[in-house]
Amino acid sequence: MNIIFEALQYVVNLGSTFMLPVIIFIIGLCLRLGIGKSLRAGLTVGIGFVGVNLVVSLMTGDLGSAAKAMAENFNLNLSIIDLGWPGTSPMAWASDVGIIAIPVAIGVNILMLCVRATRVVNVDIWNVWHMAFTGAIVEMATGNFAIALVCVAIHAAIAYKLGDMFVPVTDGYFELEGMAMPHGTSAYMGVFAAPVDDLLDRIPLINRINITPETVEEKLGVLGQPMIIGFFLGFLIGLLAGYDVGRAGTLAVEMAAVMKLMPLVVKFIMEGLMPISEAAREMLNKHFKGGDFRIGLDCALMLGDPAVVASSMLFVPLTLLIAVIMPGNRILPFGDLATIGFFVAIAVGVHKGNVFRTLFSGALIMSITLWIANQMAGLQQALGRSVGLVKAGEQISSLDQSGSPITFLLTRATTTDLGIGFIVIAALWIGAFAYTYICYKRGRLFKSRNAAERSAEHDASREAGKVEIA
Repeated sequence: MNIIFEALQYVVNLGSTFMLPVIIFIIGLCLRLGIGKSLRAGLTVGIGFVGVNLVVSLMTGDLGSAAKAMAENFNLNLSIIDLGWPGTSPMAWASDVGIIAIPVAIGVNILMLCVRATRVVNVDIWNVWHMAFTGAIVEMATGNFAIALVCVAIHAAIAYKLGDMFVPVTDGYFELEGMAMPHGTSAYMGVFAAPVDDLLDRIPLINRINITPETVEEKLGVLGQPMIIGFFLGFLIGLLAGYDVGRAGTLAVEMAAVMKLMPLVVKFIMEGLMPISEAAREMLNKHFKGGDFRIGLDCALMLGDPAVVASSMLFVPLTLLIAVIMPGNRILPFGDLATIGFFVAIAVGVHKGNVFRTLFSGALIMSITLWIANQMAGLQQALGRSVGLVKAGEQISSLDQSGSPITFLLTRATTTDLGIGFIVIAALWIGAFAYTYICYKRGRLFKSRNAAERSAEHDASREAGKVEIA
């Protein structure tokens, strides 16, 4: 048994950049693609993720520094630092639950596939850390290892079901056919988008506003191109951070580069995954007819969308504003600010790229995330100290995973701490999950339209005096 755990720990320590191409290569061999095609697929995916990591690092480093400077510039007295997922995931892997979470998550996936409770075939082993973190926090709160593993399994089952539910969005809007995005903040926070979208449909005037990168570009021409929008948003953030013109201009060019480069590097991942996805679906459909199986992958694949990138940059100052005005908040958003795209990507897809509507669902998502992260800060600090990654007296938390409703609800439920906070979050999240599931089952979550339908709708809206930047 120790040998198995040591082998799993060794694989995790390889890191996602190397681990995922190896997994893709092995899967390719199992799917009988041959050594050459399997190696090409694995390396192409690896190259794509190297590119994504470079672009995300650019955002995390420079945009994150600007966010911290912005907070200092406005004298935000918030004592708990948001570590972000880069500082949180090592805690999950280093915990007692960490490595065991991998076979548990795989086992749940296989069981759900066998009983046809999911279409998701998860290959993104690295992001099992989300489930491992839930288990680690539950063990820290209850002291019960068995309960912690049960919570890992519950989180895994919910994640795979979320991957199923959002297939219409990942197919219809992001055009990631044959794939699913079951992991991380994007999936479990995306459930708030559907009820918000339907609510906005019922508000006069508001329901007529449609602002997307495409419509902005159509109105503004060259000035509306995604990289130009990125430039101006980056420059604005630089000025709010108190940068001089030169430094703000540098940040602006870097954010323009993010807008331009992210879609390009994501294409490499897609190129590598397509033969794997097609072969896997063919083999699974042969043995499980009518399954329409999907390969479960990192939601980083959605970050290449211009509306996601634009929303990410808009929510850097907006999340800080929410942190300032939220009563009782003690967390300074920092580590996850530059990767807010992970929080709102699914919401952007549900809103069909409408950045205006994403402002509403995103504000709700970030508010709930911040509130929960405040409640979970003490447990994350205890977990960090137990694995030697947090020093005594350091006040830390994270938006990504400490701000997860799944982690919060499972922790409070297993400790029978069922106060008003638990009731409110349970009502909001479970209600939003149920609403989104009903929309999914009824085919209302995302309806793609052909060019003729879009043109007819556009002409009709113009005649009706619809307020639209188009």
